Amino acid sequence: MTDETSNNKMYILLVVLAVAVALMAAVIYAGSLSSSGQNGEHTLSISGSAEQKTTPDTASLSIGVVVQSPTANEASIQNAALMGAVINELKNIGLQDNEIQTSYVSIQPVYNYTGTPTIVAYSASNSVQVTTKMLDNVSAIIDRSTAAGANQIGGITFSVSDERQQTLRNELFQAAVSDARSKADELASGLGVTIVDVQTASVSDVGSVQPIFQEAPVAEAAVPTPVLPGETTVSISVQVTYIVR
Repeated sequence: MTDETSNNKMYILLVVLAVAVALMAAVIYAGSLSSSGQNGEHTLSISGSAEQKTTPDTASLSIGVVVQSPTANEASIQNAALMGAVINELKNIGLQDNEIQTSYVSIQPVYNYTGTPTIVAYSASNSVQVTTKMLDNVSAIIDRSTAAGANQIGGITFSVSDERQQTLRNELFQAAVSDARSKADELASGLGVTIVDVQTASVSDVGSVQPIFQEAPVAEAAVPTPVLPGETTVSISVQVTYIVR
C-alpha cells in the first residue's frame, strides 16, 4: 500500500468522523428542543415554583360528652343537660352557631361479658365539631368546655382558610412565573436560542396546605391548656412551554 493510498484512507476516515460528530451535535440540540405543531415550532418546557410559610388562621376540634346510666332515657337526659351546658359555655366565649356543628350522637348498651352477656348500663355520647378563627380562645374553649362537663376532647387541627390561601396563591403566582422565566432564559442562553413566545401554561399546587394536628387531653389542672398553631406552608407551581428560535 502506497503512502498516497494510506493518506486517502485516513482523509476519508477523518471526514466520516467529522460527519458523525456533527450528527451527534444535531441530535443533542434536537433533544434539548421539542418540536410541536405542523409548523415545526421548537419549544422549551420549564417549571417554576414559589412557597411561603404562614401562620394558620383556623382551628378545628371535637368536643364531646359521654355518660353512663342504668337506662337509656336517663343517659340521654344527663348527656343532653351536660352538652347543653357545654354549648352555652362555648357561646359565652363568643362562638357563633355556624362555628358549632353536631358531629356524633349515640346511645348504646354497655354489656358485662362475664358469663352470659348482660346489659348493665347505657352509654350516651354527643360530640360537636368546633371550627373557629378565634385562635387566641382555643385554650379557653378546651378548658371551659371540660369545666362545663365535656370529657372527650378530640385532636386539634390548625389550617389556613380558603380565603387566606387564595390571597397567598395570588401573591405566589407571579413569583412562580418569574421563577419559570428565569430558568427558561438561562437554558435558552446556554442553548443559543431566543424565547419568542409562550405556547402553553398551567398552574398547580405543589402541595395543598396540610392541617397541623395536635392532641388536646382533657384538662385536669387549673392552668390554661397550652395550644400553639405553629406554621404551615402554601406553595404553587407553574408549567410553561416557551416557543424558541
